[in-house]
Amino acid sequence: MAQQYDVIAATGCPTGIAHTFMAKEALEKAAAERGLTIKVETHGQVGIENELTPAEIAGARAVVVAADKDVQAERFAGKPQVTVGVSKALSVEAAGALIDRALAAKGDASKVVAAADDAAEEKESIGHQLYKHLMNGVSHMLVFVVAGGVLTAVSFLWGIMSFDSTNVQYNTFAAMLKIIGGIAMNLMVPVLSAYIAESIGKRPALVPGFVAGMIAITGLPVSPETGLIDAGGSGVGFGFLGGIVGGFLSGYVILLLEKVFAKLPQNLNGLKAIFLYPLFSTFIVGMVMLGISGPMAAINTAMMDFLKGLSASGPIVLGLAIGCMCAFDMGGPVNKAAYVTGTAMLTEALAAGVGTDTYNFGTNFMAAVSAACIVPPLITTFAVVVGKKYFSQEDHDAGIVNFILGCTHITEGAIPFMTKNIWPVMPIMMIGSSIASILTIFFGVHDPAPHGGFLVLPVVDGGLQWVIAILIGAIVGGILFVIFKKVEYDKKQKVAPAVEAAPAAAVAAPAADSFVKEENIFLGQDFAGRDDALSFISNEAVKNGIADDADALMQAFLARESEGTTGMMDGFAIPHAKCAAVKAPAVIVVKDDSGVTGWDTMDQAPVNVAIALLIPEAQAGTTHLKLLSKVAEALMDEDFRTTVKGATETSQVLDAISGRLA
Repeated sequence: MAQQYDVIAATGCPTGIAHTFMAKEALEKAAAERGLTIKVETHGQVGIENELTPAEIAGARAVVVAADKDVQAERFAGKPQVTVGVSKALSVEAAGALIDRALAAKGDASKVVAAADDAAEEKESIGHQLYKHLMNGVSHMLVFVVAGGVLTAVSFLWGIMSFDSTNVQYNTFAAMLKIIGGIAMNLMVPVLSAYIAESIGKRPALVPGFVAGMIAITGLPVSPETGLIDAGGSGVGFGFLGGIVGGFLSGYVILLLEKVFAKLPQNLNGLKAIFLYPLFSTFIVGMVMLGISGPMAAINTAMMDFLKGLSASGPIVLGLAIGCMCAFDMGGPVNKAAYVTGTAMLTEALAAGVGTDTYNFGTNFMAAVSAACIVPPLITTFAVVVGKKYFSQEDHDAGIVNFILGCTHITEGAIPFMTKNIWPVMPIMMIGSSIASILTIFFGVHDPAPHGGFLVLPVVDGGLQWVIAILIGAIVGGILFVIFKKVEYDKKQKVAPAVEAAPAAAVAAPAADSFVKEENIFLGQDFAGRDDALSFISNEAVKNGIADDADALMQAFLARESEGTTGMMDGFAIPHAKCAAVKAPAVIVVKDDSGVTGWDTMDQAPVNVAIALLIPEAQAGTTHLKLLSKVAEALMDEDFRTTVKGATETSQVLDAISGRLA
């Protein structure tokens, strides 16, 4: 019999290297904190791992999909679920909120909970779908780019013209490498187009998708003699951009054809798949792609001219644009836009040939993009080594690992550092990456390999200057990062003496009755809803001297609820607020036997008991986590839940909770 899981999840990112597995780890940790079982299926570059079975899907209580690529989410139709981009599940706190939302969702296939406010939900949903389709194509394309680009670059070790049989540098093995690499690189656009289409229209869309991609790289063939369309003539391709257009066109044409052929008899389903879909979709997509080849070629040329125009403005303008894009989201959509643009230009450069202006610009651009992607992880390595005392042991270990990730062109290792302090860590990363890009362009470094980091140094023209540019960017960024952490560390040190000097009853791990007092336990209440209960708690906190601003405390409670419900199960909730208005850590308990409605809970039951945790902002670390973990642990005990729910005297609740928080 298949194991049953409380929650199942699927994660996937375009490259399938870092985000995919970071989200998996965060979801697993968040589930463990909640005492839930979870199985996470990953859609990485090596394929699907830890694959979910139909039985596991059927038995799960809820589903979390955190992916920027197609993970066959239709399998989960009808299950309570939440669907977001993979970047929304990279921290344990964020992953926990997603799990809570999924458990609180209703099993309706037409309503998927989104991690956004209601006003923006529909717009973001459409945008994320388009991005997911695009990234499905990019993820399949990247392996062709990397394999083909590196093999082509390695062929240059025997000489720039080693593939030319008429040149003195000619080498048979090098020529073979370049042929193989060239074939792989030429498949880039067709694969991109086909798998964008496949993400939209599934398997039937692969045929028109590949055809659209091939048309994108060949263009409309015209006879040089007559100027008329001629299958034996040559055309002007419209490359990467055309592949994207062709992919989306192919996918949506298949969806259209599915509606057109929907009324055909069931016994013709096989005919549809093997004959009708490929025939009509290829005809429609092919005609449209050939028809738009002229305008698309013009747009493609204009885009390349724009980038070359930035280059004409000097290395600072172009390097700043590349550096900021690559460090903005560490492997996210903006980073991928810069990287994919670089690989597209590199493809054109290699096709144009060594020594041409197109080759020189494309390989220089690729070198700048690679430098910008390498720098952020190295910034963290420099910072944790130089400013070791300002970082936790976990951060220090991650920073050391980032040295390897950075050297191999994996930017995502810097994400955990940025998510903890987006400001000013993101600008610091952007500064470091921009410096490396600017210097790379200024030094005239040329990189004919699209990936690999320092592993491809032997084929980089100007390798020493490239390493120097990257190190300067990493050191400058690292120094700025250390300065920020030092300021943060010094602020905490100023707070620490005040905490240490405070009475024992108000600090780190005091006796349980310092937190829970009988006068803060309220039985027999009748609340109109969740907000009414939280308002009551906020006002009583002020009356009893726990806090000095009921409105500020109420806003802190609501802010926490907006991140993810604090409703648990079996009639319990753990609202908690970290607020400057709170004077000392305290617990307030309210009990409503009729049940508080409007409070999302894991089992959809109303809340009978709310155990509210109030924490001063200055003590929002250890104290908060200790209280929260102890209360959560207590709620896993059926005897504790039964005692508190059945209590008729405040002393009974006090004894039960004090024993758990001692």
